[in-house]
Amino acid sequence: MLTSFSVLHTPPVPFCAFMTDDAEAIVNYAADGAETKYGSALVTLVEIRGGAARALGAQMAVRGDGGYCGYVSGGCTEAAVAAEAITAINKGTDRYLRLGEGSQFFDIILPCGGGITLAIHVVNDVKPLRQVLSALEKRKRIALRYDPGAQTVAAVKAREEAAGSWSDTSFIRSYKPNLRLILCGRGIELAATERLAIASAIEVFSFDRRSQEFDETGIDQDTAFAVLFHDHDQELPLLEAALQHKPFYIGALGSKRTHVRRCEALWARGYTPAQTDRIKAPIGMFGPTRDANTLALSVVADVAQTFSMA
Repeated sequence: MLTSFSVLHTPPVPFCAFMTDDAEAIVNYAADGAETKYGSALVTLVEIRGGAARALGAQMAVRGDGGYCGYVSGGCTEAAVAAEAITAINKGTDRYLRLGEGSQFFDIILPCGGGITLAIHVVNDVKPLRQVLSALEKRKRIALRYDPGAQTVAAVKAREEAAGSWSDTSFIRSYKPNLRLILCGRGIELAATERLAIASAIEVFSFDRRSQEFDETGIDQDTAFAVLFHDHDQELPLLEAALQHKPFYIGALGSKRTHVRRCEALWARGYTPAQTDRIKAPIGMFGPTRDANTLALSVVADVAQTFSMA
C-alpha cells in the first residue's frame, strides 16, 4: 500500500498535451511551462547515428506536470523521453539521453534502426526563449545556442546552415518564421491552391486585383509568391513587386512560350535576365496540369520543398 509520502513523490505520467512539430509552438510551450511551478525542459536532437525519423535540431518541450509536445523521433519514443526530462526537471540538471543504437535502454528500439542523442535542457532562464518568440513574431530569423557545459541557452544570430548543427562545443538551433504564401490570381486555381495551402498549415494571403490593394510589405525571405492569372497583363505589376523584394520562391502560371513573352515584357521594363531567372515557370513541382486541384498540389508541394531548403 502506497503511503501519502510516496504518492506525493510519484513522478507524473507523461502525456501528449497536443500534437505539433511547429518550432514556435514548442518553444512557447517550454517558455510558458518554465514560468509555472512545474518547470519545463527543452529537448533537442543533437546527434544521429545511422538513420533517424527527424533532422538534427528537432525538439520537444516537456513540463514538470508530465505534459509534452513536439517530436524528436517518429512518435515511438516521445513518452519515454518526456519521462527522462521530468526527472531532469526535478533534479534541476541537464542531461544527455541516447536512444536506439548505443543506448542503455535495450527495450527502446528505433524503427529506422539507427540511434539518436538528445540534449535535455532544464529551462532556468526563460528570457532567451522569449527572445526567439519575439523575433519569430516579427518574422525575423534567430537561433538558440546551447552550451552543455554551462547548461545555458542564449539567443544568437541565425545560421544559414541546417536547422541544427554543432559549433565547437555548442549546439546551434536555428529558427525561421513560418512559411507564408502570397497567392495572386483569380478563379478556381486560386481557390483550390488557397484551400490546400491552408490545410497544410501555411499562412496564406490571397489577392485577386478586383477589390484589394496589394500590400508588398508582407513579402520577406520566408515568403513564397505565386501568380495564377490566365490574363497575363494582370500579373506584370505583381511580378515587379516580387522581384523588388527577396521571397524565397516566385512562380507564375503559364507555358514555356508564355514565360518567354513574360520575360521579354519584364526586360522591356528594365529587369535583367538574372532577375527573371528567379521566376519558376511553368509553376509547380510537376506539370503540365489540366485541373485546379492537381495544379494546387503541384504548387504547394514545390513551395514546401523549396522552403525546406531555404
